[in-house]
Amino acid sequence: MKYSLTIKINFRGGIISPGELYNVLIAAGKAVVGKVSFGLRQQLFLEVLNEHYATLKKELDLLGIFYEVDHDDFPNIISSYPAEEVFITNTWLSEGVYKDIFDLMDYQPRLKINISDSNQSFTPILTGNINWVASLNAPHFWHLFIRFPKTNIIYEWNEMVYTNDVARMSRDIEEIIFRNEKQFYDNPLANGADLFKLVTRQDYITKTSASPARLPSFNLPYYEGLNRYQDKYWLGIYRRDEMYSVSFLKELCQLCLHTKIGQLCSTPWKTIIIKNIEEKDRAYWNSLLAKHQVNVRHAANELNFQVEDDCKDGLALKNYLLKGLHKDDIRSFGLCIGIKTRKKTEVFSSILVRKRPLITIAGIGFFHVYDILCAKDFNPNERTGYVYSKDNPKFLLAEQLRRAILSYYAQQQSMQVALPKKPVVTKDVAAKQVKLSYLYQCSHCLSVYDEDLGDIEKDILSGTRFENLPASFCCSLCEAPKEDFNKIEAGKLMLC
Repeated sequence: MKYSLTIKINFRGGIISPGELYNVLIAAGKAVVGKVSFGLRQQLFLEVLNEHYATLKKELDLLGIFYEVDHDDFPNIISSYPAEEVFITNTWLSEGVYKDIFDLMDYQPRLKINISDSNQSFTPILTGNINWVASLNAPHFWHLFIRFPKTNIIYEWNEMVYTNDVARMSRDIEEIIFRNEKQFYDNPLANGADLFKLVTRQDYITKTSASPARLPSFNLPYYEGLNRYQDKYWLGIYRRDEMYSVSFLKELCQLCLHTKIGQLCSTPWKTIIIKNIEEKDRAYWNSLLAKHQVNVRHAANELNFQVEDDCKDGLALKNYLLKGLHKDDIRSFGLCIGIKTRKKTEVFSSILVRKRPLITIAGIGFFHVYDILCAKDFNPNERTGYVYSKDNPKFLLAEQLRRAILSYYAQQQSMQVALPKKPVVTKDVAAKQVKLSYLYQCSHCLSVYDEDLGDIEKDILSGTRFENLPASFCCSLCEAPKEDFNKIEAGKLMLC
């Protein structure tokens, strides 16, 4: 029997009002919830004991907050907004554009929707079912990728869609998919062209895409700590156990309100980011972190992991593997390492560690082994890949993961463009290159032919190149033929 319930609250695009979060935390406290967590799709989770659920339900209902209990029928819309300004520059996709789209979402999506800037790799781009990717060159137009539910089939539409139509088209595509579930849902033969034949295209502003969307290569930035950008600071907070105390978050929300920060962000890495911190307020934030003993300088390879939501087994496996990486001082920059312990869950990863039972009895797994899978080109946005190693016992897993990581760096090394080699110039000739002069010397009598002088006796003009001399040319002194002359540097002539 389960003694607790999991409450899920969506914050669209990972944008959280500190006032709204504070009220949720007050409600959580009344239901004796001491800690909360954030999820891979930028949502909030609360674990409440059965006997306190009625209290929490009453409080959340009074707040008018939409939530789900032990279900995820309405996945959160995720976005790259948390990275905006901080990790993304030189883009037309501003805060206002994100919020315009979210405001137009007048329904609760049943499919996963991703809203992503194409200039970033901090937020997963293609983990949704309906994936919108901002055009690089056409402001306010979006590339559209469909990943049919319960499949890894990706279809990129050849039309781009205008910003104001993103929400409405998402709703219409979702309705078409659910109206035709047999054709488009959990069907490995689902066809994108067939789907778009059912979309009433004249209802939207679209533009034919000149070329497929160019997705960025994965490069996860270090997203922790207090960091300067422009004339302000942003703060990234990661928790090793993925849990945030209610008391800490309540004070964090109060500090946001006190310093006039109107929002904070949850990220797909189960962390939070606070932007727009003023220089004059830095001391308040440092004091808050110190008071609650919040560390913000974890090793980069620890931040590279993605674990399923609310998964103690996955976290334990992550910590076990981290010990091996730390012990051998293994670099994992550029990689995202996923941990998957359950069926039908999805983890964004370049390298995936998958736990599975050898035997299952009455739904309970026994004798677990581990597979290591690598995404195509180690790009976590790819939906296909290969099995690097399978059926590993746990004691071999850290070593196999190390080898998979080294395979990634070997591939990266092979793709590096070699720098052009520059000629070594000595100090003596650095200021002025010395042009080498060559003469042609007879191998018999050591007479010399100088191209600058020619040969007056044979009526050969100055400047005549040796190779242009007639075949009948011979030494003026010993009459040796032309082929008996040797090309020699002027400073290395053989003397009589």
